[in-house]
Amino acid sequence: MRYLTENQQAFDIYEKLLLEWNEKINLTAITDHDEIAVKHFMDSLTPLEFRDFKNKSVIDVGTGAGFPGLPLKIAVPEMKLCLLDSLNKRINFLNEVVSTLGLKDVQCVHARAEEGGRDKNFREKFDFALSRAVAPLNVLAEYDLPFVKVGGEFIALKGPAADEEVKQAQGAVKLLGGEISDIKEVEIEGSGLKHRIVFVAKVRSTPNIYPRRAVKISKSPLS
Repeated sequence: MRYLTENQQAFDIYEKLLLEWNEKINLTAITDHDEIAVKHFMDSLTPLEFRDFKNKSVIDVGTGAGFPGLPLKIAVPEMKLCLLDSLNKRINFLNEVVSTLGLKDVQCVHARAEEGGRDKNFREKFDFALSRAVAPLNVLAEYDLPFVKVGGEFIALKGPAADEEVKQAQGAVKLLGGEISDIKEVEIEGSGLKHRIVFVAKVRSTPNIYPRRAVKISKSPLS
């Protein structure tokens, strides 16, 4: 993928810091160079095939070690990025990556997703909210859609078997002010790995009662 080769030095530094910090805190189970390139960097860059993030405001909800937000920022420096995570140690790591790479317009925020989604400084402030997570789509939607302004999109990077999740999430997405607009299958170049990207358009403001507390979301997910 050209975005990877065009920014190879930045991705090499990112990988070096990822592996160094991974010895101190749990950031990734993937430590092989080629696997990091494919499963973290190239996978994170797949939305660029379908959307233009230039000069857009983007929040990566539950970013972990910075995926997919930081690879996208490296590839598209003109985007404004917020990286949100609930673990302060990960935020410290992300701040070091941002500082070392000299990235501008990046905010690293230590907060739980449901707290951030109720915060007036973040609620409905972003063109795009992204998550690359194992949570079901109906759960992710409650965490992510509150951040998206009307007219923006929530983008979920999912595994190859996302169709059933999409069916089960239709009601929840509508309740939260969204509408599933597209599903794209992507094959990560040279790897044979196939994933799905689910695009959810924000068509109405999210009702003020959402997002609920995390324990409520997990025990009684919207349907």
